[in-house]
Amino acid sequence: MDVWSTACPDWQDRIMAGRTLVPDLPLFEKEADKAERIFNRLRIPDVIGQPTMAEAGTEWLLPIVRAIFGAYDPATNRRMVQEFFWLVPKKNSKSSGAAAIMVTAMIVNRRPLAEFLLIAPTKQIADIAYKQAMGILKADEALDKLFHGQQHIRTITHRRSGATLQVKAADTDVITGSKSTGILIDETHVFAKKGNAADIFVEIRGALAARPDGFLMQVTTQSKEPPSGVFKSELATARKVRDGEMRLPLLPILYELPDEVAADDGWKRRETWPLVNPNLGKSVDEAFLANQLIKAEEEGPEALALLASQHFNVEIGLRFRTDKWAGATYWQAAADDGITLDDLIERSDVAVVGIDGGGLDDLLGLAVLGRCRTTRDWLAWCRAWAQDDVLNRKEIVPKLRDLEAEGSLTICKEPTQDIEEICAIVAKLDAAGILAEKYAVGLDPVGVAALVEGMKTVGIEGERLASVSQGFRLNGAILGAERKLKDGTLWHDGSQLMSWCVGNAKVEQRGSAVLITKQAAGRAKIDPLVALFNAVQLMSRSPEAKRRSPYETRGIRSV
Repeated sequence: MDVWSTACPDWQDRIMAGRTLVPDLPLFEKEADKAERIFNRLRIPDVIGQPTMAEAGTEWLLPIVRAIFGAYDPATNRRMVQEFFWLVPKKNSKSSGAAAIMVTAMIVNRRPLAEFLLIAPTKQIADIAYKQAMGILKADEALDKLFHGQQHIRTITHRRSGATLQVKAADTDVITGSKSTGILIDETHVFAKKGNAADIFVEIRGALAARPDGFLMQVTTQSKEPPSGVFKSELATARKVRDGEMRLPLLPILYELPDEVAADDGWKRRETWPLVNPNLGKSVDEAFLANQLIKAEEEGPEALALLASQHFNVEIGLRFRTDKWAGATYWQAAADDGITLDDLIERSDVAVVGIDGGGLDDLLGLAVLGRCRTTRDWLAWCRAWAQDDVLNRKEIVPKLRDLEAEGSLTICKEPTQDIEEICAIVAKLDAAGILAEKYAVGLDPVGVAALVEGMKTVGIEGERLASVSQGFRLNGAILGAERKLKDGTLWHDGSQLMSWCVGNAKVEQRGSAVLITKQAAGRAKIDPLVALFNAVQLMSRSPEAKRRSPYETRGIRSV
C-alpha cells in the first residue's frame, strides 16, 4: 500500500508554485480517463451560456476527479482511496464541482440500486444543491432522459441502474449513511455544529466498511470561528495525512497558506490570493476580493475574520477582535503545558484559588495560581466543571466534548461532583503547605452557599475565604493579568479550555475601567477566565503560606 500513500510533504512548495495538491498516485488510468471525459462534458447550469466544466476552466478540479475515480480497481471493485477532504475558499466552483462529481459517480457506478447521499448544512442549501445537480442533468439532453428527479423529496434516480442521489439537510432531515455507496458532506464546519455530528460520522464510515467501492467526500471552507467538534478533528486528521504523520486511505486537498506566509496578515497581499483561490479570475473575481478587504478593514477585526476565513481559508484564532481582551494577544505565547497541579505545588511557595460559576447551564471555573519560589513568576492551572444541563446548549456541545476529551472540563455525573472535586483540590494545596494563610480562596459573593459549605468541610473558612467583588472592581486584576502576560511573568497550562474562554471574552470600557462580563460574552463561556481574575486579585495582595508547626511534619521528640 506504500504506492497509495496520499501524503504530500511538499505541499508548501506545490501551493506556492500554483501546482496541484494531489500527489502522484498509481491510478487505474482507464477509470480516471472515463470519469474525466464525463466530468468535462457536464454543463454548469447557472452560468450564462451553460459552459461545460472543461470550458469553464476548472482545471484544478481534474486531478481530484481523476484521483476519486482512478482509485477504483474494476477487477476487485475496491476503491484504494475512500475518503477525500477538500478545504477551499468560497466561490471556487466548490459546490458546483462537487455536484458534478456526484453526477459523474452515478453515471460510472457499477453497483445496482446504489445509494448516493449529499448532505448540506441547511434546508436552503440542500434545495440549492438539488437544483444544481438537477440543472446539470437537464442541461444535457441525453442525461435528462437517463435521470428522473423528484424535487419534493430532493431525490434523483438513474432510470437504468436504479441508483439514487438524495440531497438532505443536516438541520432538518434525519441523516443516515448505513446504505450509501457515495457520500458528499458540503460545508463540514457547519454540519459539525450538530450535537450528534460525531455519531453521524461513525455511521457514515460504517457504510464504507460494507462497501469497499464506496467513498466519503467532504468539501468545506474554514470555520467562521475557531474550529471545534468533529470539524476540528477531521481537519487535524487531514493535515496529519498530508504531512505524512498518519497513514489512511484519505486524500487531503487543503488550500491554505503556509504559516510563515499567513503570519502578520500575509493573506492580505494580492500575490497570495491565487495560491488559495485556484479559480481566481474565473468564478472568483479579484476586484471583488479587493473591495471586500477595504470594506472589512473599515468595519474592524470581526469583519476581517469573516473575510479571511471564508475567502482565504485563514484559521480563526484569538487575534481577530476589536473588543477582545488585551491579554488575548499574549495568551498563546505564555502557554507552558508542563504546568500540572503537582508541578505547580512543587514549584510554588504560595498559592491562591479563584472560583467562578453561574447557574446549572454554566460552567464552574477553577483557577489555581501559584508563585514560583525561585523566579517569583505566577503559574496558573485551570479547570472547569459542568452539570449535564449545559448539554442543552446545542451550539457549544461539540466544543464541550472537545474540552472533556482534553481533560480540562468535567461533565458531572452527580449534582455535587463539582463542589466535592474543587474542595479536594483546595485541600490538596493546603496539605502541601502552600495555600495562603489569609484570603486563600476567592469567590464571587453571589450564589456561593454550596461552595462555602463545601470549603468548611476541608477546613477553609473565616479569613481564608475571600469575597471578590466583580464588575468594575475586578478592573485591577484584568489589567494586572494582561501586563504580566506581556512581560512574561504569568504562565498558564496551555489548555484549550482557557484559549476558548479568552477568545470568548469581550471588553467593555466604562469610564476608566475595563470590564469583562458574562453579559458581554453572551452565550459563550468565560467562567474559568473570571476565576483566574479572582485568583489574580488575591495574588496581588502578596500572600504568604499558612505557617505550620514543625511538629506537623517531623513529629514530637520525647525525652
